[in-house]
Amino acid sequence: MRSRPPSPPAGDQPARPVRPKTPEEQRDALLAYAFQALGGRALTEAELRGKLERRSDNPELIEEVLKRVQELGYQDDEQVAHVEGTRRGVGALRVRQTLKRRGVSEEMIQDTLEARDPDQERTGALELLERRWPALSRKKDPRASAYAFLARRGFGGDAIWPAIRELSERAAQQELDAGEE
Repeated sequence: MRSRPPSPPAGDQPARPVRPKTPEEQRDALLAYAFQALGGRALTEAELRGKLERRSDNPELIEEVLKRVQELGYQDDEQVAHVEGTRRGVGALRVRQTLKRRGVSEEMIQDTLEARDPDQERTGALELLERRWPALSRKKDPRASAYAFLARRGFGGDAIWPAIRELSERAAQQELDAGEE
């Protein structure tokens, strides 16, 4: 078995010149990065633009890549807004806040919120509160704790108060029924 001569330390080797990327290679690399970013989760145009701007200083290239991923259907703000608008366990206020933070246009936010069913909002608040009521009912002021919990989840007073009222009445009825036995 032959042994190789020891290689010189890295500092002794001359640095290889790095060939600059051609515009096509730059575009392909940025496009590959965009697909990788979109593979993790659905991104809004503003979120993807921010990621691409951290990778490239060329605004024309960024626009080209954004346009291409949108043409192919990989990035769609309307789809992101729809998915956010149909999330369970969050109210309209949270949906608005999240979409605004993610850079969705005000018009699209409005359309998303108008598509939400107010009855479904109340039902969602009630279902969420039913799951949490055992823990909340042990608090010093369960109604205030329930209100705060649902408000943090983005529900408005028009969904919170009916849910609290209904659960409070159920709890009182259960206590009466338990006392009669």
